[in-house]
Amino acid sequence: MHLMMFKNTFFPIIIGIVLTVISCGNFSNQEKSLKADQQVPKTEENIAKLDESGLNPEDLSLHNLSVGANQIDLYLKLLKSKKVGIVANQTSVIFKGDNRTFTHLVDSLLALKIDVKKVFAPEHGFRGTADAGEYIKDGHDTKTGIPIISLYGDNKKPKLEQLKETATYEKDVKAGVSVIDIMVFDLQDVGARFYTYISTLHYIMEACAEANITVLILDRPNPNGNFIDGPVLEPEHASFVGMHPVPVVHGMTIGEYALMINGEKWLKNGVQCELIVIPINNYLHKTPYSLPIKPSPNLPNDTAINLYPSLCFFEGTNVSVGRGTSKQFQVFGSPYLYKDYCSFKFVPQPNEGAKSPLHQGKLCYGKDLSNSKPLNAIELKWLIEAYNHSVDKKIFFNDFFTKLAGTKKLRQQIEQGLNEEDIKDSWQKELNSFKLLRKKYLIYN
Repeated sequence: MHLMMFKNTFFPIIIGIVLTVISCGNFSNQEKSLKADQQVPKTEENIAKLDESGLNPEDLSLHNLSVGANQIDLYLKLLKSKKVGIVANQTSVIFKGDNRTFTHLVDSLLALKIDVKKVFAPEHGFRGTADAGEYIKDGHDTKTGIPIISLYGDNKKPKLEQLKETATYEKDVKAGVSVIDIMVFDLQDVGARFYTYISTLHYIMEACAEANITVLILDRPNPNGNFIDGPVLEPEHASFVGMHPVPVVHGMTIGEYALMINGEKWLKNGVQCELIVIPINNYLHKTPYSLPIKPSPNLPNDTAINLYPSLCFFEGTNVSVGRGTSKQFQVFGSPYLYKDYCSFKFVPQPNEGAKSPLHQGKLCYGKDLSNSKPLNAIELKWLIEAYNHSVDKKIFFNDFFTKLAGTKKLRQQIEQGLNEEDIKDSWQKELNSFKLLRKKYLIYN
């Protein structure tokens, strides 16, 4: 085991700690061994508690990829006798041996007698069934009765009073009585800038830094972690679908991304949070990973997740990406595309995750990409072709496109008739700078 200190801080304490058991990782000889008293031994008592939570301790193998949540022996001790908050959704699970069966993190921690005070739910809600952008209300988990605080809608950042009982305004925060001592963050990301879980991560880190609460990240693989591509976001176009100057596909896990947020001081007023990352065991960025659970309602399979960074640009146009069909983010089409360009047709209808899909009930002409080969770069040709074959180019783009792209240039380049190669060439200087920045925060080679 190793202890990796996060160096980008002016504080006299360790701001970021990475507890890691990556046997195939590449670490320097200067890294120090984790002290024995920092580990949670697999005693008979602990094993019994793991069994009570529905887990098989033998499944926590060093010989197979194992997500951060499965490294219970590394983080259980950190949660004992603490008031715990959890940022979680349907992907926040601890797997058994075959990754087909699992227990939810919240249920498992409760069974292990951890004092879970609140669950904070991102876009799509705690159970992951809400539409993209749908307003999520606060409430209680029907299974456990634990309060659920929505982090989507008007309350994207936890309020101080949700973290400190007596804190009613910022200068009182240190005097407030903690509702939460440590915040666990465990969400399955898909590695795209406009996937809002990394924006939720930003606000969680910011709120916890201001309230002096440690953030514990249980890391998970990035299914699009094997490449880096797309325009880098320009600060003037920052929004909840893109908060940081990173490319569309950043090639980092949630844990690595959190280290970058902290190290680059992207939080409000340059604050940094105390950060602990429990890493994935036996994982590299090039490791293929098929998500066992849908990360959100409209990303139903590996193909959709792989196509998502390329097709999501269509969300800023009048072209549907298959919401309201069984092939979300695997098809695209519109009533406003020339029929002679398109060999595929579909009609969006309301379904789970798309109560009012774009072009509901209308015949859309487009393309079926569900059998396409996996991509290792952003594919722009479909966006360019759709624009060129649009019946009315004046209504093709909407204002959301610039937020998704993170720049006005991409729309301008397409309207000016630039080809894909020329557009991608214009990204390279910023991409190369980002790749150098990214290296500082990588946990997995």
